[in-house]
Amino acid sequence: MAKEKKLALFENNAIRREWNADEQEWYWSVADICNALSESASIDENAYWRKLKQRLKEEGSETVTNCHELKMKANDGKMRNADVMLTKDILRIIQSIPSKKAEPFKMWLAMVGNERLNEIADPELAINRAILTYKKKGYSDEWIRERMRSKEIRDELVREWNIHGIEKPVEIAVLTDEILRTWSGKTTQQYKDYKNLKKENLRDNMSRMELLLTMLGEEATRDLTQQHNPQGFAQNKNIAQQGGEVAFVARKQHEKAMGTSVVSKLNFKQAKEQGLLKQENHDGGV
Repeated sequence: MAKEKKLALFENNAIRREWNADEQEWYWSVADICNALSESASIDENAYWRKLKQRLKEEGSETVTNCHELKMKANDGKMRNADVMLTKDILRIIQSIPSKKAEPFKMWLAMVGNERLNEIADPELAINRAILTYKKKGYSDEWIRERMRSKEIRDELVREWNIHGIEKPVEIAVLTDEILRTWSGKTTQQYKDYKNLKKENLRDNMSRMELLLTMLGEEATRDLTQQHNPQGFAQNKNIAQQGGEVAFVARKQHEKAMGTSVVSKLNFKQAKEQGLLKQENHDGGV
């Protein structure tokens, strides 16, 4: 797996960051963000952040309590403790920085907030926005249709699990992994690691055939659940494995006919860079 870059650039300003694999989140240096947006000229790299942190505390902001410390390389080259925050908290900090550079971020946040309010009133707007986003990224219309269908099948399966007593998110995640592992040989996290993914959605980085097999496994699991009426986690887990087996058999038949593995290391970004997306409508692969 490629080594993650610990520095990001914003208008030639280096922003330190650390990836937390357990939480699947980036932790960003708050001082670096503040200095990049405020254009602070202080030699002390933490000066602006200290003042801002004090002001936020006086205002009663809870954002400061979400601050953590990590060892990061300072300007002098030594490893020192640095205040870090998750992306969602960094966005809140940006709102408190009076700077022209910060203004585009603030306008973006206001726009996103307005979009979410409109989507609550009319959920169809969210669906249309998702389709438009996929198109802008370069996904084909055929792939987008399959992706929308996969979401529908997934939701139907979760509702069926709920009916049969499976409601805890951790149990739903385990059953999902059982289906995926049975047909692909990998759990969700193993599959994401295989494709070198972090925050990205696994299904958004599947080829059309990978996506179709995922849908087949989940649809088969739903049908089997309705037929056998499993009770409790153990019985539902057994049904999930049977549903995954249906997709596994289909996978092996496809691989025998095509002579290539369905499970691919390629993620969407790599496929796009290699110019393979246009093949999707012809042979089912990215």
